[in-house]
Amino acid sequence: MLAAPSPQIRSPASLGEYFAELVAARAGIQDERIKAAFAAVPREAFLGPGPWPIATGTTGYVLTPSADKAFLYSDVVVGLFPERSLNNGQPSFHAHCLSAAALSPGDTVVHVGAGAGYYSAIMAELTGPAGRVEAIEIDAALAALAERNLGPWSWAHVARRSGLEGPFPGADVIYVNAGVSHPAPAWLDALKPGGRLLVALTVGWGGVVMLFTARGEGMFDARSVLPTGIIPCVGGQDPVMSQRLEDALKASAGALPPVRSLRRGTQPDESCWLEGDGWWLSTASL
Repeated sequence: MLAAPSPQIRSPASLGEYFAELVAARAGIQDERIKAAFAAVPREAFLGPGPWPIATGTTGYVLTPSADKAFLYSDVVVGLFPERSLNNGQPSFHAHCLSAAALSPGDTVVHVGAGAGYYSAIMAELTGPAGRVEAIEIDAALAALAERNLGPWSWAHVARRSGLEGPFPGADVIYVNAGVSHPAPAWLDALKPGGRLLVALTVGWGGVVMLFTARGEGMFDARSVLPTGIIPCVGGQDPVMSQRLEDALKASAGALPPVRSLRRGTQPDESCWLEGDGWWLSTASL
């Protein structure tokens, strides 16, 4: 019988590096750039003074015993306005999604649902000063926090408005931080060739994160990234599309949807998994 391998024990030099190693491990990634971005952005600067409410799932929140910032450097969801279920999301979830979206130095990124700006700052670290981050937040209180918090990242800009409609810059990545029943046409229109849209397709709070990559002529590669529970996007859940999406998710029987492409301006065929207005998701590759 083979002996079990000895566990690897890493020794980070700082709280930020410890946090980055923990988050990456929980996300199942080893992207050194994402680790460096999580290590560089001080989470406490985006969450206000402690003690902080930590989300416990369906049972609400629990306050940290003190204002020791070490409580924030774990894979936890922190309430920003807990009475409204507005949170700073789970770090490992975002690390997984950021790895899928593959931000590169110099990229133009649109962050829809930027909240208080924490993950916008991590995106700004990933794009570097040669890039551009457009942080869009519809909630006035959160947008004000984001404007203040993103001051050190001069290439990150905040817009107080809905993120469902443009104008948008030509985007390498559009990262949507709220659940919708269908991709907004303006997002698909704004992607550069090879640009990526990462968005959660949800019914209410539950659904699946999907990644769409623009291939030209109304065609997009697609894949399911991971299941999610995420706050619904204001104005982003159409009743008809929500019912169609719910039926499609039920047909997948709890598995990640086998979607391989998004197609616009063509008639659905037998590979159609979900049909929208002028677009459809297919289980066939392009």
